[in-house]
Amino acid sequence: MKSKIITLATMLVLALGFQVQSQTTKPKRVLIVVTSHDKMGNINRETGLWLGEFAAPYYTLTDAGVQVTIASPKGGQAPIDTFSLNKAFATDATKRYQSDPATQARLSKTVKLSSVSEKDYDAIFYPGGHGPMWDLAEDKTSEKLIEKFYNDNKIISFVCHGPVALKHAVDKTGTPIVKGKTVAGFTNGEEEAVGLTKVVPFLTEDLLKQIGGNYQKGADWTPFAVQDGLLITGQNPQSAQLVGEKLLKAISNSTAAN
Repeated sequence: MKSKIITLATMLVLALGFQVQSQTTKPKRVLIVVTSHDKMGNINRETGLWLGEFAAPYYTLTDAGVQVTIASPKGGQAPIDTFSLNKAFATDATKRYQSDPATQARLSKTVKLSSVSEKDYDAIFYPGGHGPMWDLAEDKTSEKLIEKFYNDNKIISFVCHGPVALKHAVDKTGTPIVKGKTVAGFTNGEEEAVGLTKVVPFLTEDLLKQIGGNYQKGADWTPFAVQDGLLITGQNPQSAQLVGEKLLKAISNSTAAN
């Protein structure tokens, strides 16, 4: 009888130990939010997601075992800016994507943004492309989601035009999240260089300054990313890898979502 009790006690201890180990090794989870908008203002040109800004952080995260969900305002196929598919803009990450049908399928079947919950994730990330300037900058579901992440002390991260999603986001006191924070985003010079200053509804650099950000930038078309507390931002497509690395490091030092 005594031996049976000892055996049962041992089994209980082992089971509890396994449960604790499972909890401590729980994979991190990141929500990537991409645009659903595919028209470039009033000119005859398509836009959408800039592939390299998605691909570099995506593979940085997934290669490290992070579980990723891809969402968009409308759900379904995420429009990809065809310019970002040009060989001149190819990167190791975009080349990998082009030969990765599984990830291509994921971008073709994004979940609807209104169906996700902040409670299921450790961080949120917004890649750019010009599309977000027309939808995510004004999307109330996106706005509230960012606020929930930030006000629950979770990482919020953006690159290039992605930071425009912060346009109306506020903290618990009603203060713009960006106010007083060091931030980066697509520069006015870069927008002028691509000939879209008069096409976009506003300029990313100007917006971040207007809502109180301590806007910082590197030379045009060079990697530049900053982190200020829970907020990670990058300047341009060349900064996507840096943002992905900063995001991975930040969530690796945090407690996984329950």
